[in-house]
Amino acid sequence: MRMNSLATGALAAGLLLFAAGVRAEPIVPTRDDEVIEVLPAAAGNRADDKRLRKELAARPDDAALAVRVASRELDRAREAGDPRFAGLALAALRPWPDAATAPDEVLLMRATLQQYLHEFNAAVATLRQLLARPGADRQAQAWLTLATVLRVQGRYAESDESCRRVAASGAALHADACLAENAALRGDVAKARKSFEGLLAERSLPPATQGWLLTSLAELEQREGRGAAADAAYRRVLALGPDTYAAIAYADFLIAQGRPAEALATLKGEPRTDAVVLRLAIAGTRAKTAAAPADVAEMRERIALANQRPEAKKFHGREQAMFALYVEAAPGRALSLARGNVEQQREPLDVLLLAESARASGDAAALAEAKRLKASLGLHDRRIDALL
Repeated sequence: MRMNSLATGALAAGLLLFAAGVRAEPIVPTRDDEVIEVLPAAAGNRADDKRLRKELAARPDDAALAVRVASRELDRAREAGDPRFAGLALAALRPWPDAATAPDEVLLMRATLQQYLHEFNAAVATLRQLLARPGADRQAQAWLTLATVLRVQGRYAESDESCRRVAASGAALHADACLAENAALRGDVAKARKSFEGLLAERSLPPATQGWLLTSLAELEQREGRGAAADAAYRRVLALGPDTYAAIAYADFLIAQGRPAEALATLKGEPRTDAVVLRLAIAGTRAKTAAAPADVAEMRERIALANQRPEAKKFHGREQAMFALYVEAAPGRALSLARGNVEQQREPLDVLLLAESARASGDAAALAEAKRLKASLGLHDRRIDALL
């Protein structure tokens, strides 16, 4: 799912606006790795960044400016797959250490950064502080972000409530899609599919909104085991224009379908974030391409560098588990990493990875663990069922 689940570039260019007739408050994408537009390495951009940082140094208590600088640094973090830029974004918000007195926009940006850094409990706490303020319950973006983080944690009932508050804030389309995602995860697939198809029938939807809805539909069909329908939905997304989140999700689908060469073609030209390099390494290894050894070596080096930072496995357990299982054929290490990963995030891919690692390890107790986790979440996913 987009986020969720599963952003680089000019964020403002990719804002999702409310339906016609509703105040034009922006709804920004809520997943970790969405690419709206890749910023070229142009001098103008560097000059703008330098100018903004200089302005912020002169006016460090200007909340609007600080949020603008933090947003640009977060864009860079997502584009490069480098959390150090997120650290620079957090530094821009440093003048407001007390959440009780921080401006609303600062709290929302802080929560978004915490989400990016996989500090999900902290993000939830920050958003709840924001939404407890008088009048703040009308902030659709904050409710949508909270719904997304709760979904990532597998807290579907709480996510539903936040989705409903998105509707009460005036963003009916986003609320309906939010509820449909949760319904699909719980197994109410027919209802969710009908909801997505109904939303997509609106002719005036911006391409970014169409892409979000189509990717959610594709993921639904993928979990349901309807390969042809999932394939068609992913292709419709990518026909709208560049979308790194959808490209990565489609690459995962193609790899699972035994079509690694097509996965490589799908990822061609995408920014070389950790997630993209990982899929290139997996698909290239399976397709036995000449570029595969270099991609594998690069991903191994990225993991080694990441692990120099405290708690790296806590925040990058998914990628490291995938690399151990699919590239290094080390199911025992993959299982250990997958177990740590589901303590933080419990999207379908995370539970699937736990089950696959347990199956590859021949560990019956771990398989039972994955089965219990799936049941406790109320998660519906036929791919996981086939392993348990």
